[in-house]
Amino acid sequence: MCGRYIIASPPDALRRLFAYGEQPNMPARFNVAPTQPVPVVILENGARHFHLMRWAFMPAWVKDPRQFAVVINARSETVFEKPSFRNAIKRRRCLLPADGYYEWQTARAGKQPFFIHRADGRPVAFAGVAETWSGPNGEEVDTVAIVTAAARPDMAVLHDRVPVTIDPDDFERWLDSNATENEILSLMVAPAEGTFIWHAVSRAVNSVANDGPGLIVPLSAEEIAASEAVADAPPKKPRNSAAQPKSSSKPAPPPKEDDAQGSLF
Repeated sequence: MCGRYIIASPPDALRRLFAYGEQPNMPARFNVAPTQPVPVVILENGARHFHLMRWAFMPAWVKDPRQFAVVINARSETVFEKPSFRNAIKRRRCLLPADGYYEWQTARAGKQPFFIHRADGRPVAFAGVAETWSGPNGEEVDTVAIVTAAARPDMAVLHDRVPVTIDPDDFERWLDSNATENEILSLMVAPAEGTFIWHAVSRAVNSVANDGPGLIVPLSAEEIAASEAVADAPPKKPRNSAAQPKSSSKPAPPPKEDDAQGSLF
């Protein structure tokens, strides 16, 4: 699974790593969310190019995007079979530069976010599939999804799915549309155990409105314990209703949790 991630490396460092010709001036982003434009590297006319694409995959055959669910991930086990991805995995494979991603785990105090990144601190390249959706009025939208695989035991404690990451030595093979299905299948696996490490972070990342390096600062043991203590505390007794003024208005519904999905258009 991959539902939020960060891009924090300097633009020049990413340009050297991914070897594209463009020189985008990308600001660091610490809370990249679905439906937002994201950097993508794709092979065109024999050279690598930088593009911005909508992180919400849309097959070319979709007539009405409002009737198609937001799709941000593609499962490696079925990506060659699903009609939605069949063409993209064969002809429009791409890479998404990143420096780590977030995952949530249920805890006593609610869902606890964790920041996951390479143990050596290097950037990562998520495996992606891209498609250009063309509308009835001639509009075109480049869209992308991140390929995921079953997690290995070390990372399965957080989630049973992880994004597929491509090593620099395999960039060319992943991007090459002439690569065989077996060659591509061999790349769509979970990272080796020990490649990634993680730590708990603030729940501020839950809101897409929040951004900045503070989102990936590790929570201290004291902060985690305090959060759990609040969750374990007995509920407060309600105040005497007789002392409260009566009101005929209905109570406001609780706020909905921000799922960062939104609408593709």
